[in-house]
Amino acid sequence: MEVNFTLEQINAVAAQVLAASAAYPVLAFHGEMGAGKTTLIHALCEKMGVKDTVSSPTFSIINQYKKGDGGTVYHMDLYRIRDEQEAINAGVEDCLYSGHTCLVEWPEKVPGIFPPDTLHIYIETVPGNTRNLRINL
Repeated sequence: MEVNFTLEQINAVAAQVLAASAAYPVLAFHGEMGAGKTTLIHALCEKMGVKDTVSSPTFSIINQYKKGDGGTVYHMDLYRIRDEQEAINAGVEDCLYSGHTCLVEWPEKVPGIFPPDTLHIYIETVPGNTRNLRINL
């Protein structure tokens, strides 16, 4: 799946991402700073019925939310993680293998701890205040 979108189209794109990723509990979001990873995750959480405040867990590493169906969503930001051991100590690995929905920013910081069935989503900025989203299914 590949799609270009603007901020005004993010809710529709979030619905497409959820449909394409239904069989994958772990979604890894790749993109430069400011590419829109957190913004897309916020839209995904809204589509999943999350009522909690969705914010980037840059300093806490992991935020936990409740989905509308009562399930759990882990939102992780690994930007500040130095290595796999620090990620494991922070509880990242426990979340990744919990079976719950995991939305992970900066997965390239510790690629070795991700489950093999992780779905990788790539976001990049393109001219015209547009983003390109690519999912390799």
